[in-house]
Amino acid sequence: MKKTKFAFVLLAFMMVVSFTANALAAEQTEAKDIVETAVAAGEFNTLAAALEKAGLVDALKGEGPFTVFAPTDEAFDKLLKELGVTADQLLAREDLATILQYHVIPGKVLSSDLKDGMKVKTLAGKEVTISLNPTRVNNANVTTADIEASNGVIHVIDAVLIPAE
Repeated sequence: MKKTKFAFVLLAFMMVVSFTANALAAEQTEAKDIVETAVAAGEFNTLAAALEKAGLVDALKGEGPFTVFAPTDEAFDKLLKELGVTADQLLAREDLATILQYHVIPGKVLSSDLKDGMKVKTLAGKEVTISLNPTRVNNANVTTADIEASNGVIHVIDAVLIPAE
């Protein structure tokens, strides 16, 4: 009788451990969305703050798919120096949402889909031009391509794209 109880308790324990391990494994492999992926990378703090200030976080956490040309913190620092403004002044711009939407195109476009001279319409309603060899978006270099997210893809760029008036 004791052996039966022990076997039953051991079986129940093993089932709980197995279920917990499977749940944790599923959670760890679940892909992050574009915003979560960018935040986790740690080099897009200014971009994340700008998205929040412009009220675009929920949009980029949406179903998508989206392709985001994501400028790094270093790219934003370079822009701040060029414009002679502070980060707070940049985040207070009336056209902040338009600038950020200029970095996003609808659909998932991997680097293998890009063509030299290709023009792509952004969510801002304006086009960016793709160049290859080296890969560029307008005048920004793509430093890391094809970072997959659950709702699209991120291409890291070394400059902030500003739409022409």
